[in-house]
Amino acid sequence: MTQVFVGENEGIESALRRFRRNVIRAGIFADLKRLRHFETPAEKSKRKAIARRRKKRSR
Repeated sequence: MTQVFVGENEGIESALRRFRRNVIRAGIFADLKRLRHFETPAEKSKRKAIARRRKKRSR
């Protein structure tokens, strides 16, 4: 659960920007896009292989 506390003199726009950034970092958008439609087992294995390659490259 992502929460953003709005400061006393903070505008709603900056709070929304922080909230959106937190949601992206938490991976909620990625999960939402992934769960929008049915994923075949071949697509799932391909996605996981790409994620493994990305993770291996970032080390």
